[in-house]
Amino acid sequence: MIDVIQEMISYTFIQKALIVGSLVSLCSALLGVILVLKRYSMIGDGLSHVGFGILTIAVALGFAPLPITLSVVMVAAIVLLKIGNNSKIKSDSAIALISSSSLAIGVAITSVTTGMNTDICNFMFGSILAMSNSDVYLSIVVSIIVAILFIIYYRKLFAVTFDEEFAKASGLKKERYTNLIALLTAVVIVIGMRMMGTMLISSIIIFPALTSMRIFKSFKQVVISSGIVSVISFLIRNIFVICL
Repeated sequence: MIDVIQEMISYTFIQKALIVGSLVSLCSALLGVILVLKRYSMIGDGLSHVGFGILTIAVALGFAPLPITLSVVMVAAIVLLKIGNNSKIKSDSAIALISSSSLAIGVAITSVTTGMNTDICNFMFGSILAMSNSDVYLSIVVSIIVAILFIIYYRKLFAVTFDEEFAKASGLKKERYTNLIALLTAVVIVIGMRMMGTMLISSIIIFPALTSMRIFKSFKQVVISSGIVSVISFLIRNIFVICL
């Protein structure tokens, strides 16, 4: 088994896939801690379904799917948070409404256009080896940007996560940093769909954070542990998938 793993990892395209996956998993875990604490953990599932719906439309119209999907999902993330803050429609209801509608649209468009071809299946169920060179480079750049922004605004995101009223009283613009969280989450969801698929992308956001919260108590410890757990889980899962 070890010999097989070493042989497979020696290929350049697999090395690229594992690097991209590790970066995306790390970013997902960092944002996942904030989303779980703010009780927006299911937003990843909702945005992935929105991404799938937009993806099918882009493929049906012959456009490049990734840039279009990324743009629309970023807008959808902000809309979801705006709706969730509305007293008439709670966040879970808003996510369920948009999620189910987007998935239904995607399946309907797929069935009447191309059918369940390989590209759509890769986005729906995930295939790390199906990433093109442009996807790899875009994912690396975006993941690095997300990680840098998280580090730069760490203290402000921490304040907004635990006590929005205190953050607002301290002079922080709550809306700005809430939108930043939404946009970063949308970006990670879209680039992660290629690896984990629409159906599983939310798992790398939720489970590492929940696991770390059971072990550690401080925010910093949970963030670091969540990143480590996410990357290790990703590597173990995909190395075995590649070998099989």
